[in-house]
Amino acid sequence: MSLSSFAQKVRWISSTDNHFWTEQKTGLSGKPAGTAMLVVNGDEQGVEFQAWGTCFNELDWDALNMLSRTEQEEVMSRIFSPNGDLRFTRGRLSMNANDYSRSWYSCDEVAGDFQLRYFNIERDKRNIIPLIRAAQRYQPNLKFWMSPWCPPSWMKINGDYPVRSSKYNHLDPQQDYILYEGALDTDPNEVMLAGQQKGKFPQKLAVNNFMIQDPRYLQAYANMFCRFIELYKEQGVTIDRVMYQNEAYSYTPYPGCAWTAEGTIRFNKQYLAPTLKKLQPNVQLYLGTFNTNRQDYVEKIVSQLKDNVKGLGFQWEGRENLEAMKKNYPDLKLISSESECGNGSMNWKAGEHTFFLLSDYIGKGCDEYYIWNFILADHGESPWGWKQNALVQVDSKTRQLRYTPEYYAVKHFSHFIAPGSRMVAYNSLEEKAGLPVIVFKTSKGKYIVMMGNFTDTQHNSSVRLGSKYLNVILQPHSFNTFVE
Repeated sequence: MSLSSFAQKVRWISSTDNHFWTEQKTGLSGKPAGTAMLVVNGDEQGVEFQAWGTCFNELDWDALNMLSRTEQEEVMSRIFSPNGDLRFTRGRLSMNANDYSRSWYSCDEVAGDFQLRYFNIERDKRNIIPLIRAAQRYQPNLKFWMSPWCPPSWMKINGDYPVRSSKYNHLDPQQDYILYEGALDTDPNEVMLAGQQKGKFPQKLAVNNFMIQDPRYLQAYANMFCRFIELYKEQGVTIDRVMYQNEAYSYTPYPGCAWTAEGTIRFNKQYLAPTLKKLQPNVQLYLGTFNTNRQDYVEKIVSQLKDNVKGLGFQWEGRENLEAMKKNYPDLKLISSESECGNGSMNWKAGEHTFFLLSDYIGKGCDEYYIWNFILADHGESPWGWKQNALVQVDSKTRQLRYTPEYYAVKHFSHFIAPGSRMVAYNSLEEKAGLPVIVFKTSKGKYIVMMGNFTDTQHNSSVRLGSKYLNVILQPHSFNTFVE
């Protein structure tokens, strides 16, 4: 279908703070209303989008259980049903505890259990798998990828789950020096700060692998990945992809593990890749999650592992490397492995930031996008003292639920962009001063335009679609989706 045959009547769905998802009609014109913000010629191939998804964590399960059964079904239907609001088809899991678990645990805390005699997912059966089954009621084909935040504590050089000591854990502060083998000359709270850091993140890179590099430990750890996949399969849960580590560059007071480039290459190339090939040949290995904007460091790792992996996962500062990695490694898939989690505000400003992130990750080549927590209680505080956002907020006192602005930011995309749609054009927030614009083409040849206005004034906006123009006045601080 040519762009010139784009329907003259277009659905326009808009959202502003406390006025979500209003619909009206607009049309196309033969002339622009000012300079076109974005031009689509009609021959763009674009990047084929694959899936929307979210993470499954213990604190999500706790928040969901604060609701009535009817409300639980409403939430899960709206998020996971093929006919619902968000239409998620994929999920992310953590092997062992992450920062949105109730407390630290691992699947095998028996020191020296290289044969994995005591490896189990009993805690997951109580807290994670029931949450998955609640989602599977509405999306039976739900599939997952997995990454650990932290190995079992006995597999780490500090013998504990965090990387750094804090008032929220019991790590001996004397062990903090091993991260750099010297004084802490970086801000110890930088990992707790929401939003993009100035300069490079982290300010200083770890000099030690916190995962013990003895071959017995590395092989046993690779075997754990495969055993975890096998045990989940027995529960009716398909894991078809793994990454070796969540955020190897966040040196955390919660479950985490610092890796050097050399350790990353060693484990993935010599242990994880061949073990998956032997024991779980249908499971893909992606590399990530990259949360650093040190491109040379990322390149050092990817250049050595590009033949062992199918794709790369990026989150937080890692987003700054997307364009370079897409150019330098065109055969590797890129995904947004975790949307930024905010600071517990769950307000309109957080929604605008998520709308931008959706535009920017997908506009720069990611073919999957994952939300972090989809439901949390109150201000989403973790056991380790970090307040974070979610798509659904539950008041723990009144047991009332609220769909947050971030929920609607996601809905403006995922409700319309089905697997097989292609991202064909994008202008970023920075380039257009608070006016991100992204255009998709569906598998049926229809065009969908997402536009945001994050300024304080109305904006006359124009997008060229072949020989026609979409001319609209965007309201201040609004999300907008235009659908043929």
